[in-house]
Amino acid sequence: MIQQLENRKIVIAGGTSGIGLALATTLVQDKALVTVIGRDPAKIEKLKIDFPAINAIGLDARDRSALEDFFRKEKQIDHLVIALSGGKGGGMFNTLSLSDLREGFESKFWPHLNVLQAALPYMHPTGSITLITAISATAKLPGTAGLAAINGALELMVPILSRELAPLRINAVSPGVIDTPWWDFLPEAVKKETFTGFASKVAAGRVGRPEEVAETIRHLIVTEYINGVIIGCHGGLN
Repeated sequence: MIQQLENRKIVIAGGTSGIGLALATTLVQDKALVTVIGRDPAKIEKLKIDFPAINAIGLDARDRSALEDFFRKEKQIDHLVIALSGGKGGGMFNTLSLSDLREGFESKFWPHLNVLQAALPYMHPTGSITLITAISATAKLPGTAGLAAINGALELMVPILSRELAPLRINAVSPGVIDTPWWDFLPEAVKKETFTGFASKVAAGRVGRPEEVAETIRHLIVTEYINGVIIGCHGGLN
């Protein structure tokens, strides 16, 4: 039976932009009670203005004490989505800065686990957790060994945690190349060229939209018979 989302309490870590924000706006339309956390004060303030129905909290997921305080105040949560991302760890391995790779783990892998552990005492036992990883975990693309290590480590934990945490469900969504602000470090012309290059490698013939990944996450939240899996939303990039 599909679980209704109305009045369900959902927390999205990393929900101030991109996939996380697309999910938050989708779930608000389902009349869910949505709280997003993020560490960028400017994004938090903008979200409060643009989407007043979303409860936006400024919080750094690397701060375990602050996370524990936050979840203690939230009390019971029905669903948790961890959409934290990091920009470090990419590049050909022979020249890859291991300090950058370490920073990549510090900005994505460890914050995911921080949020997950801090939230567990407050999760509804029949609720769900969804991690957002990336296609780099499995695509075997040159220049992504470091990113594969970060995202692959998270994905390897999912089926094990599904048994440890049962009946609480845990899954992951693995997006491909998605047009989100993550790519804004590139000049617009370079980003467009990069997307065109990726589109030629994707069976769908284009890069993805954050709303498409959000719908995949929503499907995992409401479908109670999916547990311990990683679902790709990458248009056929492999």
